[in-house]
This record gives sequence, C-alpha cells and structure tokens, in this order.
Amino acid sequence: MIKFVCYPKCTTCKKAQKFLDDNGIDYEIRDIKSENPSYDELKKWHEASGLPLKKFFNTSGMLYRSMELKNKLPDMTEEEQLKLLATDGMLVKRPIAVSDNKVLVGFKADSWEELK
Repeated sequence: MIKFVCYPKCTTCKKAQKFLDDNGIDYEIRDIKSENPSYDELKKWHEASGLPLKKFFNTSGMLYRSMELKNKLPDMTEEEQLKLLATDGMLVKRPIAVSDNKVLVGFKADSWEELK
C-alpha cells in the first residue's frame, strides 16, 4: 500500500489520485496541511528519493514566496531546511507517493508508472 501525501484542493494532487485510481493502485491518503510530515519522515523520504532536498520545497507556493526562501535556502544547512519543511505542510511539494522502496515527489505520470 502506498502512502499518498497530498493537499486535497491541489489540481496536481487530484490528477495523481486519478492516476492511482485508474491504475488500481492501493493507497492511503494523508492531507499534508492537516498532518504535516515530521522532520524524521522528511529526512527518510529525502534519502529514499535520491532527489536534491530543494525538490521537496513547493517553490510555486505563496508561503515559499512570502518567506523569500529562494534567497535563503542556499545559505541553510540540510538539517535547517528539513526542520523548516517540517513546520508547515504548505512548504512541501506535493503530491508525494511513499512505497516500501520508492519515494516520488510531484506528479509526472511517466515516473508514477513505477508504482504499478
């Protein structure tokens, strides 16, 4: 079973959920706004994803822009960035699909094919 971390009002998350439904992939929904990922979860997901930590930030979000993180992130350590992400789910890029051996961030149907 996949943990599907999303924001229900997000159109990209809705597309990802439709992809999961259309492909018969079992998942458990977790609302990123009401149940923000913890520091430990984010650290584990980051390591499992193989992605740069910057890919976990919702760079198009209002909170990201209002905090001027584009200018601040380069001067922050990885630990500081993870702690910041853990403060508010709206800072985290979504959707996130977490399986036993894979973590996918953002939705691109081609890469989500691996979940089948």
